[in-house]
Amino acid sequence: MSYDPVIQQAEIIRTHTIAVLVDNEAGVLARVIGLFSARGYNIESLTVAEVDAREHTSRITIVTSGTAQVIEQIKAQLDRLVPVHRVVDLTTETEPLEREMALIKVKGGGEKRVEALRIAEAFRARVVDTTLNSFVFELTGSPSKINTYIELMRPLGLIDVSRTGIAAISRGPEAL
Repeated sequence: MSYDPVIQQAEIIRTHTIAVLVDNEAGVLARVIGLFSARGYNIESLTVAEVDAREHTSRITIVTSGTAQVIEQIKAQLDRLVPVHRVVDLTTETEPLEREMALIKVKGGGEKRVEALRIAEAFRARVVDTTLNSFVFELTGSPSKINTYIELMRPLGLIDVSRTGIAAISRGPEAL
């Protein structure tokens, strides 16, 4: 008797950026977040803001990870929520433009202070606050650029970081 083992490939977990157009009304964000929480889905980044005051609509940008099946479930469940107008997985539609803003506080003096300013210039970070012992830098760019900058600031006296979360939009002429 021969035995042919079935080789099962584990589903690959990928990060996806999902844009959701919703009514701008009380409780909508809580319902969207509740959907993720109830099913044990993780949110890696979340941004939300009104995008059309006349239509009273907001855009929620969610970065999450999962298998293709999990992402499809998330999209389908989001689409069923009543205040949701449209759900788009920007990651599969096109290569999205993703940007994030961060405020990074660094303390230090002497050579470390000079080095922090040199690196800030190379990354095009703006100094938005300064004291004799610290700087606050503002940096906008891709999440990987911000991560790299933070790691370079760590040995120079990194003391605090505040990040906005990812804002994303698709390339080309199509709208959400």
